[in-house]
Amino acid sequence: MFKKKLYFLCFIIVLVGCKTLKIKHKINKELTLSIFKNQFTGIYIYDVNADKTIYNYNGTKYFTPASNAKIFTLFTGLELLSDSIPAFKYSIHKDTITILGTGDPTFLHPFFKDSTAFKMAKKYKKVNLITNNISDKKYAPGWAWEDFDSYFSPERSAFPMYGNVLTIQNENELKVTPNFFENDLKMTDKNYGRKEFANDFYFDKNRTRETTIPIIISDALLLNLWNDILPNRVNLNQTTTLKPSKIAYSVPSDSLYKRMMEVSDNFLAEQILILASSTISDTLNTTFAKNFMLENQLKDLEQKPRWVDGSGLSRYNLFTPNSFVQVLTKMYQKIPEERLFQFFPVGGKSGTLKNWYAGNPTPYIHAKSGTLGNNYNLSGYLITNSGKVLIFSYMNNHYMHSNADVKKKMQAVFEELRDNY
Repeated sequence: MFKKKLYFLCFIIVLVGCKTLKIKHKINKELTLSIFKNQFTGIYIYDVNADKTIYNYNGTKYFTPASNAKIFTLFTGLELLSDSIPAFKYSIHKDTITILGTGDPTFLHPFFKDSTAFKMAKKYKKVNLITNNISDKKYAPGWAWEDFDSYFSPERSAFPMYGNVLTIQNENELKVTPNFFENDLKMTDKNYGRKEFANDFYFDKNRTRETTIPIIISDALLLNLWNDILPNRVNLNQTTTLKPSKIAYSVPSDSLYKRMMEVSDNFLAEQILILASSTISDTLNTTFAKNFMLENQLKDLEQKPRWVDGSGLSRYNLFTPNSFVQVLTKMYQKIPEERLFQFFPVGGKSGTLKNWYAGNPTPYIHAKSGTLGNNYNLSGYLITNSGKVLIFSYMNNHYMHSNADVKKKMQAVFEELRDNY
């Protein structure tokens, strides 16, 4: 009986080994195609339950990650923030509330529409705002200067309002949010955007799609926006003898993470790192959060990244496929699948993966994409037909062909893994 069991075990080991070799051979053959000759490619695939590397090609080399950097931001939020987002810190003295920003991006945001700060502040006759507790610049190093009025590049700040963007709707009638800027919007016959150094906006009168344009944030503007909703009650007070120490909370943290990952929202990603820094320092600074994570929860990374921002907008970022797999593995081992997978876009179904990597009949890819000019990466979780969970990072940098060509080749690899492992 013992010999039969031993033979059976050996048979299974050989069978699995043959499957792995077959998959390696097919991926190796795929990488010999001409499309891969003029690009930099890295692939790392890991069987988390078997604790086994299935495939490694340039897995320890550094790549420009684009929005794959949001995987590190997600992990930071999960590690440092509580179940609900800290909206602000505050103190109360008689009829006055003093509010200190924490970087919460959801206040009056076009999607979240959180009003926690407004509801609390309107109970008091006087509101003092403190906004000088941030040392981050408005833009991270390596962001493209010409994107100043692009929807994906709002400024970072200590106390965001309205997502730090102007939202314009023109389907049935023109609606401008915040309406404080109605007189600063000029209707034109072409294009839309903003002057580089002023909050003067222009908008194509024939455009019906909802449009967001980043606002130039300043203390003076913040004061005006607050007094627009609470007339004659709000002052900026950058010093106070009564330190704000109580914390008010806004939306569930998971809702923020899901939105960031699903639509690849750069602003939410940046503000999550700022929020994380508020839990470890009185000064808001994304570098504090990144360094804390690298020195603690991520100290065992085999290749330390050059981690510049939370969104991946910066081309100064450098990460390895192996590092993404390590972080994805940490999350998989800590968080139940049902909760973890709902953060990620689903192949063929949602977010940035809606038009790619569809399952038949069920989804099999839960992953984060990352796209910059001439770069496309995907890292996440793959569920095989046999029920195994593979953690992968597939990175493509510096190519001159189309993104669609790259995605087709990636999909072939993913389907091979799904069907035959």
